[in-house]
Amino acid sequence: MASRSTRANGYGVESAAHAALYTLHMNNPIPSRHLLSALLLSTASLCVTGRSDAQEPAVEAPAQAAPPSAETVAKVDAGDKSDRVGLEEIRRFVSVYRAVKQAYVDPVADVDLMSAAIRGLLADLDPHSAYLDKEASAALNEMAEGEYGGLGLEIIQRPDRSLTVIAPIDDTPAARAGIQPGDVITAMDGELITADSVDAAIEAMRGEPGTSITLTIVREGESAPLEVQLIREIIRVNSVRVEVLSKDYLYLRIATFQADTGMEVSKRLEAAVARRGSAFKGLVLDLRSNPGGLLNAAVDVADQFLERGLIVSTRGRLPYATNEFEAHRGDVLDGAPIVLLIDAGSASASEVLAGALRDHKRAVIMGTRSFGKGSVQTVLPLDNGDSIKLTTARYYTPSGTSIQATGIVPDIELLENASLKTEEVQGPTIREANLPGHLRAETLPVEADDKATLADDYAVGEALNLLRGLAVFRDRD
Repeated sequence: MASRSTRANGYGVESAAHAALYTLHMNNPIPSRHLLSALLLSTASLCVTGRSDAQEPAVEAPAQAAPPSAETVAKVDAGDKSDRVGLEEIRRFVSVYRAVKQAYVDPVADVDLMSAAIRGLLADLDPHSAYLDKEASAALNEMAEGEYGGLGLEIIQRPDRSLTVIAPIDDTPAARAGIQPGDVITAMDGELITADSVDAAIEAMRGEPGTSITLTIVREGESAPLEVQLIREIIRVNSVRVEVLSKDYLYLRIATFQADTGMEVSKRLEAAVARRGSAFKGLVLDLRSNPGGLLNAAVDVADQFLERGLIVSTRGRLPYATNEFEAHRGDVLDGAPIVLLIDAGSASASEVLAGALRDHKRAVIMGTRSFGKGSVQTVLPLDNGDSIKLTTARYYTPSGTSIQATGIVPDIELLENASLKTEEVQGPTIREANLPGHLRAETLPVEADDKATLADDYAVGEALNLLRGLAVFRDRD
C-alpha cells in the first residue's frame, strides 16, 4: 500500500515518459546502481534523447517487496523444475549459434552474437521488454534532474521497423513542429529506418543539442509523406500547469508523471484556492497526449481527489509485482466536479488516473479512447552494469478492469482532433433592450461568466460547459 510519505523520497530521472525514479526503501536508501531495480509504467519502449538512451519511468515498489536482481530471479527460478530449460532446447540453441558462427558470410564476434540472441529473446516477448546495455542503464541516473537532450517524442517500433508516435511532450521541438499522436516515422535524414530495435532507432536520432534532423512522417489523411525538420535541444519537462478558467473553474494540465508531479499538483491547486479565498466550482483535468510516467505519481495525483478506496492494483507472478495502492482522506477540491480529458496519446499512468477517478465516480471522462497500455515493467540490474527491462505485471482499475490493448473509453466522446472555428456575426444582434420604447428592466442584468483563457481549445471549452451545467444543478441542491 502506498502512502503520501513516499512523495518526497524520489530521485528524478528522465525516461520514456520523462518520469522519475523513486528509491525502493523510504528509510534505507540504496546504492545508485540498484535504483534501476524498480517497476516501470509508460507507453513507449524508449524515448528519443540527445545524450543516451532513456528508459521508461520507474515506479516505486514497497520497501518490503523490492524487485530482485536478474541473477536473484534466475536463482529462484532454478528451484522450480517446471521452469528449467530442456536439454533439447539448449542443444538447438547451440546448433544455431555454431552454424551462424561458422557459416555466416562475415566473421561475427561471440559477444555480438550473444548480445543479439539476448535482445531477440526479450524483443519477441512484447514491445516494452528490452535488454539495456550499461550506457542505457546509466541513463536512469544520469538524467536524475529531469532534463535530457533530444526531440521530446514518445515512440514505439512497428514490425516493419518504422516508429509510431505515441505523443509529443509539451513545449518540446516535436510538439512545436506539430508532430501528432499516431504519426508514423519512416525515415530519418532521408534514410529508411533499418534499426532492429527502438534502442537502435533512438541511437540514430541522437545528437548534440542545436543540431538538426529531418523526419519523414506518414500521417493519416495526408496524401504524401511530410518532411519535418527538428532542432535537438535540452528538454526540461514541466509536468504540471494550472490556470484559472473564468472566475470559478480551474484548468490542470499534466504533461507527464514525474517524481514530483503529485506534490506539484497539490501545491499549485492549494495556491489557486488560497488566492481565490474559497473553493472552485469545478476542474478540467487535461491528460491529452500524456504518455504516462511514474505510477506512484499517478497514485499521488488520484489521492488528491479521493477520500478513500483502492486507486490501482498490480498483479504479477512474483511477489514484488503484486501491490495495491489506497487513497487517504482529503479532497483538495472538496468534492467539486472534475471533467477529465483524454485522447489516443493518453497512456499508462494517465489511464491509471482516469480509471481510478471514473471508477470512484469522481470524474466524467471526455475525449477519445486512450492508448491502452495496461502493463508494468521492471528493470532488473545485472552485475556487469547492463539491465533487463521486463514486463512483470498488469495493472487494474479499482473495479478490477484491465485496459490492456482496450484503453479507457470516454463517457462523452468528442471528435478526434476537432477544433473550434469562430466566424464574425453578420449584422448587429437585436434584443428587447435595443427596441425603442421597451419596458424598463426591473433588475440589473446578470453578467456572463468571464471567457475561458483556453477558449480556442474545443475540448477544454466542451469540458468547461459541462462543468457549468453541473454547477447549476449543484447550486440548486
